[in-house]
Amino acid sequence: MINALIRAVYRVAHWGLRLFWFLRRPETTGALVAVWHRGRILLVKNSYRPQLTLPGGYIRPREDRRTTAARELREEVGIQVQPKRLVHAYHGTHLFEYRKDTLDIYELEVDTDPKVQIDDREVVLAEFRTPDEALRMKIVPHLEEYLSQRIAQAAG
Repeated sequence: MINALIRAVYRVAHWGLRLFWFLRRPETTGALVAVWHRGRILLVKNSYRPQLTLPGGYIRPREDRRTTAARELREEVGIQVQPKRLVHAYHGTHLFEYRKDTLDIYELEVDTDPKVQIDDREVVLAEFRTPDEALRMKIVPHLEEYLSQRIAQAAG
């Protein structure tokens, strides 16, 4: 019951943010982590957004992007990693949810199936999918561009 209430608060807060973004058209910056295991990528579903995305979030003041990515990975799916293990793979800007959203995506390749833990509040789903499967799903624009570029590079 408490999780459902917290998910409702997240949805209302996100709706408020979208209204603010609609009025102000701000620029935002964030960092995401693409966790790869055996050719599949870890996707997450936030309780307040219809699209799937990667674990990640906004950069705090005086926090570098790689540190943000590692922190958000730990907070959202329980995977602990040293920031220096994350490899920068993507930088892009898209108009998304009425804001100019600039994101960096860092990659983490794992050999063993990671133990993923979600809170069922902010994050309600976490699952590995192939890039082709992910591209057929409803995903955020940065993730679509990143996966498309990665597939094109692999095809050579």
